[in-house]
Amino acid sequence: MSRPSGRRRGPAKAAPPPRETVLTIDHIGHRGDGVARTERGPVYVPNTLAGETVRAAVAGERATLIEVMTPAPDRTQPFCQHFNVCGGCTSQHMEDSAYTAWKRGIVEIALRNRDIDVPVDPLIDAHGTGRRRATFHARFAAGSWIVGYSTQRSHQIIALDACPILTPEMAQAPDIVRTLALCLTEAKRLDAQLTLTDSGIDVHITDASAPDMQGRQALAEAADHLNLARITVGDETITTRKPPRVRMGPGSVILAPGSFLQATAAGEQTLADLVHAHLIETTAAKPGRRIADLFSGLGPFALRLCDDATLEAFDSDAAAIAALNRAVHEAKLHTLKATARDLFVRPLHTSELDRFDGVVFDPPRAGADAQARMLAASKVPNVVSVSCDSASFARDAALLIAGGYQLQKVSPIDQFKWSAHIEIVGLFRKG
Repeated sequence: MSRPSGRRRGPAKAAPPPRETVLTIDHIGHRGDGVARTERGPVYVPNTLAGETVRAAVAGERATLIEVMTPAPDRTQPFCQHFNVCGGCTSQHMEDSAYTAWKRGIVEIALRNRDIDVPVDPLIDAHGTGRRRATFHARFAAGSWIVGYSTQRSHQIIALDACPILTPEMAQAPDIVRTLALCLTEAKRLDAQLTLTDSGIDVHITDASAPDMQGRQALAEAADHLNLARITVGDETITTRKPPRVRMGPGSVILAPGSFLQATAAGEQTLADLVHAHLIETTAAKPGRRIADLFSGLGPFALRLCDDATLEAFDSDAAAIAALNRAVHEAKLHTLKATARDLFVRPLHTSELDRFDGVVFDPPRAGADAQARMLAASKVPNVVSVSCDSASFARDAALLIAGGYQLQKVSPIDQFKWSAHIEIVGLFRKG
């Protein structure tokens, strides 16, 4: 056992103040920051472009932009007044061609880092009419509610009256959250996820205690006044004026509170069209074709595939699977079965996979290491990978390629426009 030295530790040293310096931006990183090469290593400067000379306050490897001294020719004026402060968008200052090249390059670099040499298709714009879901933070301070998004790399909130990247039907979203917050007289903070459905806006409030009877009554009255579909607080449904439904192919799914839904309607449709093309349209038709939808969620792929094949859907989210099965029952879709199963703990084994003619898997951001390994060892002839993270997509792709698959097509889809996030669809074939 070691003995204490007896020396007293002095107070922790304060971080040195940022140093102001002039930097030249070398390239744009995968998170959208400009990267300057210095003797001390790379420095990341938000809202800058390759080739620009800038003045910045540097603290470690991060910097705050003070002035663009020499603008790049592909710099453009951001359309949102909160850009540079809001932590949402990272690239409104990029001209279209530069933006498209950077976003597509995120996928190319991720594949190259795994020694995967496959052409990447042109970037598909799937912003559509705008985002149909958003999470707002609300904090009570100085006698009023502040509603908005977090600022860049902090937990501070920038107050918003509107967000220009949302679909027009969500234009009043900050006001809706502010109105609902006023109903919760005991709350000092909350988060609210708003989702546009075919029935109206669904609101799921978290980080707030259950409302009392007066609060419930106030929320129900606010839902009527604002024409909301439903309000839930935590696990409790406060009021349902109209079940929040979303049409997916032949089915109509009622969302569970807080359900995951693709950010834009155009994005969901684009992803589903690519999955359908890869598994149905470009493969030889055969009687009784069987397809597995892994990490299916609410079933945006399975519901659009079940007219052309027999589908089995799997996901660990029991509420999503229940919603999917309800949609299947209501639409009398006899070719689709959904099962709750944790594919991280119990991935489908090769003995289960080999009976399918095709598989689509769309895991969370971390990817699907265990399931990808089983797929790699399987005899499934057609596999489609859908991912929202380029690094995990490339890692899973490398596993499939090592197992004998050929990556034939990679399509980047831009539904999270003006951010560093990107969706990817890859087609793999074996045999």
